[in-house]
Amino acid sequence: MNEIFHLINEMSPYLLLGFLIAGLMHAFIPGKYYTRYLAKPNFRSVLNAALFGVPLPLCSCGVIPTAMSLRKEGASKGAVASFLIATPQTGVDSIIATYSLMGLPFAIIRPIVAFITALFGGSLVNRVTRKEGPRVHESTSQQVEAHDHCHEEAEKTESCCCHRHEENSSHLHQEGVGEASDEEHCHCHHAETKEGMTFWQKIVVALRYAFVDMVEDIGKWLVVGLVIAALITVLVPDSFFAVFKDNTWLSMLLVLVISIPMYICATGSIPIAVALMLKGLTPGSALVLLMAGPAANMASILVIRHRLGMKTLVAYLVSIIAGAVASGFVIDYLLPRHWFTDALVQIEHCVQAGTWFTWTCTALLVVLLINAFVQKHHNHSHCHCHD
Repeated sequence: MNEIFHLINEMSPYLLLGFLIAGLMHAFIPGKYYTRYLAKPNFRSVLNAALFGVPLPLCSCGVIPTAMSLRKEGASKGAVASFLIATPQTGVDSIIATYSLMGLPFAIIRPIVAFITALFGGSLVNRVTRKEGPRVHESTSQQVEAHDHCHEEAEKTESCCCHRHEENSSHLHQEGVGEASDEEHCHCHHAETKEGMTFWQKIVVALRYAFVDMVEDIGKWLVVGLVIAALITVLVPDSFFAVFKDNTWLSMLLVLVISIPMYICATGSIPIAVALMLKGLTPGSALVLLMAGPAANMASILVIRHRLGMKTLVAYLVSIIAGAVASGFVIDYLLPRHWFTDALVQIEHCVQAGTWFTWTCTALLVVLLINAFVQKHHNHSHCHCHD
């Protein structure tokens, strides 16, 4: 269990920094920039969506309503698929956290793989759906409105989306997107448009988004990831993955079968990947977990199937699997192994007890997580927003 405490201690400063950067991006970059260049079903819109998505700090459940909102506003299916692939796999917070635990090579390769996979997936979706109309049907557009984030809606109006979500939740569940709705939560607070805010007002918005909303978004799944990592450390024998030593295909297949249907966020997947590597999983297979796990889960699969069609879903899953497996093989067979294992040596031996700074960051992170769970429960029970 010492390894888990060391993981938390090492991650906490980088997580807090990642949250802060995410908040600054949210407050100072207008949301309209994420929709303006995504409408045409061509490679440029796919490229723009991937560029927008890689640094954007949205978890696997948060990206679903955001992507559907982009589609509603006219984004092409290829651009939406590119956004759906790139965004949950990375984000500034998870990139920084990856560096803290898994080293610089993983932190560099992870967003590169997400970007390339998003380009491939978006282009493939455009190709298989090129005969379809460029925009969604109006009835679908109306249904998708209930999935807009409160943060996105707050940029357009001072009203909150909670009442609309409640009015449409039963109908949306019948349409097959109830799984995504269950993952959503609504932060019920009024907000002025970003354009009308002063610099210091935006700073306040950034801090709230960083250390309240973002912690609510991924806090639960970060804790789940740490708990799973602890269970792996305690229950899985050190020689468990020795059977896969000469069969990378089999180890990657096992990881894919486990990770694709399971919900796991980009940051929460990091301690799980580290724990599995300490048990003998190859770096390439660990990357498969880091990429395929956050990008695909049953909620996103069902939403994509109902909103974008079966062709888009197949192209989406093929792209994620192909990108993750291909990059995993590159790491295991073409790149030096020590690039991806040196960072684990310190964790495995746990020779450092941590500094006052890391312990302070860990204590602050714990406080923020507790506050997020309390706030989320309170908002879920008393979310009565008025225009």
